[in-house]
Amino acid sequence: MAWVLLVFAYGLLKGTREIAKKKALQKNSVMEVLIMYTVLSFVLVLPDAPKAIHTDVTRLLPIAFKSFVIFIAWICSFMAIKKLPISIVGILDLSRVLFATLLGYAVLREPATVPQIVGLVLVCAGLLCLKGSGRASKEQGGRSRSEAAEKLEIKYVVIVMISCLLNAVSGIMDKILMRDLSSGELQFWYMLFLVLFYLIFIAVTRTSIDVKSLLGNYWIWALSIMFVVADRCLFIANGMEDSKVTVMTLIKQSGCIVTILGGKFIFKEKNIAYKLFCATIIIIGIVTAVL
Repeated sequence: MAWVLLVFAYGLLKGTREIAKKKALQKNSVMEVLIMYTVLSFVLVLPDAPKAIHTDVTRLLPIAFKSFVIFIAWICSFMAIKKLPISIVGILDLSRVLFATLLGYAVLREPATVPQIVGLVLVCAGLLCLKGSGRASKEQGGRSRSEAAEKLEIKYVVIVMISCLLNAVSGIMDKILMRDLSSGELQFWYMLFLVLFYLIFIAVTRTSIDVKSLLGNYWIWALSIMFVVADRCLFIANGMEDSKVTVMTLIKQSGCIVTILGGKFIFKEKNIAYKLFCATIIIIGIVTAVL
């Protein structure tokens, strides 16, 4: 079950990345962070270039499509993280679990076992319970978070949902592409296409980039390193024959624990005990699905 540990590592790094994204976006715009983040990540995977250049050209089109899917998903995700509290984004991220599970059953024909279904229900229940944290915070005197939740614009909710759906599509493509590619090949071409898409976007929209400010934003550097390491873990896990997208999607939610703790100690969010209770339900669901 080595793939389970790899996906757990991805989940924990994913949760840490959400915190780093929020911090990075406090200093720079969405597109500035995205282009720097993508370019730095690509530089980190350049050692895979010698092997990647021998990739079958017929594989490049689906990889480019995956990159385009993530290109849109990241723009949506970063816009939402910049505007919304991390805890709210985490709640809405529930839809990624549902989208990926449905796609895993429909596209990959993965069989649904009773433990997996029970695990999915528990994960959903734990994430849905987080909605009650705003009410509890209000009762404790923390009205700011509750009022912020009430004033969320519907467009940002839709943006998060779009991002979650596209990330689920990308997860399915990872499983399919890793049947014929190594993790290094996929990561190199995936990042190269992403860089090209963002450069084209910036050139067409004439978006201004403050390079000096970006180079001093150390959160972006940390974000890039965590992204490359996490994705390598995920690609390797996808390349293992016994790994299942539906179970992997559940395990990825372990990152919510890091996000909750980060919200408490970095962004000073309230009601941490209740949120950790919800996280416990999620972990129980993950363990139930894997065993």
